[in-house]
Amino acid sequence: MISNIGDALIFANKRGVAKTASIGDSPNSAKWVSRYGSITFNQFGRENPNGGMNEMGLVVEEMWLDETEYPKDDSRPTLGTQEWIQYLLDTSATTTEALKNAAGVRIIDFVKVHYLVSDKAGNTASVEFLKGKMVVHTGDQLAVPTLTNNTYEESLSYAKQTDPEKAKSSTSLDLFTRAAHKTEEFEKRALSERQAVAYAFEVLSEVAQKNWTQWSIVYDQKRGQIYFRTLQSPAIKSIDMKAFDYSCGTGVKMFDMNAKDEGDVTAKFTNYTRKANRDLIERSFSGTDFLKDVPARLRNYVAAYPESFTCGSQRRRELSHKANSSAI
Repeated sequence: MISNIGDALIFANKRGVAKTASIGDSPNSAKWVSRYGSITFNQFGRENPNGGMNEMGLVVEEMWLDETEYPKDDSRPTLGTQEWIQYLLDTSATTTEALKNAAGVRIIDFVKVHYLVSDKAGNTASVEFLKGKMVVHTGDQLAVPTLTNNTYEESLSYAKQTDPEKAKSSTSLDLFTRAAHKTEEFEKRALSERQAVAYAFEVLSEVAQKNWTQWSIVYDQKRGQIYFRTLQSPAIKSIDMKAFDYSCGTGVKMFDMNAKDEGDVTAKFTNYTRKANRDLIERSFSGTDFLKDVPARLRNYVAAYPESFTCGSQRRRELSHKANSSAI
């Protein structure tokens, strides 16, 4: 999360949708067609997720990082920090594929974050942008698949020198140390599905910051299940990703992350409305220091923009029609 506002909508996003990034100069904005459906947790409106999982089991999540410095101008297509998440979920089945796709685009944004990417096979990578370069830790370089608010290299170095029992503060480095220790312990255990989910929430509770941490999300990538709870609605809820129709042309579904429900909420997703999207944007922008001065006309634009997307085949037909019209 990049603010302490707990409001969010969960979206079931479609495959086969032709998209254009909203950030950047229009001629060079990234363009793609989504290959996979996904479930995302969106604090700042549809198509701008804080994280999520696609139907192939790829998960992308973000954390704040002050040291972030995105690449300088070059010829690569551009997008925003959260559009980057949606782009990878839309186009990538594995961590390796996600890293390849990430290298082909360029983030232009003032929001400073780094990312953790993981696939169903357990391949994980941290992705940071330091001194204008994309820095990746994966494989043997990613000793522990954990991320907080310092660079991965600094965090790991600190954790190696610190006794987890003495890492009691709420600083990012101590949080990383405790999370890394709990993660290593998890990997040594043989747990049932229910026990594994409970342990994952235990880890998240261990590193939660009182009155700041708003969400806790656990992804079961192999089974296509997502579990979550929020500060405002602490009962654990679950989503069955396999139950959704991700076909382009069917209506986008959404769910209020803070709804006072518990258990499986898959069937409680409702049809997307621009009003719900705009209301979320109003609350989250107004409650976030670096977004509170964004004028209403731009908030309206962010709310309406995803509705300009079309199914990929329809998009191709439109482009073909334009080409034929030009030839005539």
